[in-house]
Amino acid sequence: MPDLRRDPIVGRWVIISTDRNGRPHDFAQMQPVRPISTALCPFCPGQERLTPKEIMAYRPEPAEANAPNWSVRVVPNKFPALQVEGELGREGMGLYDRMNGIGAHEVIIEAPGHKDTLADMPTKRLEDVLWAYRDRIIDLKRDVRLRYILIFKNHGAAAGATLEHSHSQLIALPVIPTNVMNEIEGCRLHYQQKERCMYCDILKQDLAHGERIVAENAEYACVTPFAPRFCARSRPSRRPRPTGDRAPTTGRSARSCTTSRSPRSIPASSRRSS
Repeated sequence: MPDLRRDPIVGRWVIISTDRNGRPHDFAQMQPVRPISTALCPFCPGQERLTPKEIMAYRPEPAEANAPNWSVRVVPNKFPALQVEGELGREGMGLYDRMNGIGAHEVIIEAPGHKDTLADMPTKRLEDVLWAYRDRIIDLKRDVRLRYILIFKNHGAAAGATLEHSHSQLIALPVIPTNVMNEIEGCRLHYQQKERCMYCDILKQDLAHGERIVAENAEYACVTPFAPRFCARSRPSRRPRPTGDRAPTTGRSARSCTTSRSPRSIPASSRRSS
């Protein structure tokens, strides 16, 4: 089982997972990228047997789980950093604290086409990917052991991707990362002092000055932060709805959502009551 260990100096939790060493690699370091045959790709339609049993999939028509003809498919990561089954098992070891590596690690296969990318997808297909993110977050929120959920995407070998078929990942943790806690605390202090939302104030000032605006539309603004750790951040131009609320949409109404409970689903004893 993976291990979660707390750094006693900075309070940061670190995942120790030796199973990750067995991951496949489409991209060889320091060599030109050569496309993999779709017959060998575990994410291509018809190769569903090569992945763990799906957690959820969107299909144009109702169908059995783990069948082809899907538009978005979610499966457990075959080489997970964390695992769903088990107890947290928190314990102290002198100065040190540890717990079992409990959590969720899932792969969102964003499109059936091996060469499809988010940048080239029609709007409605991209919307399906975002709906998949939302549906998985809402389901995992019911697990009382989990405290933080992150969606991330590695694009290309340089970013850490090991398979070229377009996909993103979800990881759910039983702890809140230190940098997120610092951000929450900074926002809390700003509100206590000024009774205003920190993000609203930042966005208002950046939009007014316009110096760091990368892109903007009626719903979102992409801004380079004043003190950046990354290149840019995208923020809603107005206060967003809670995650569970549905915005008006037609993108998912014509699709069937197949949800199956694999052995890596949330144990019943760890689910929040409705």
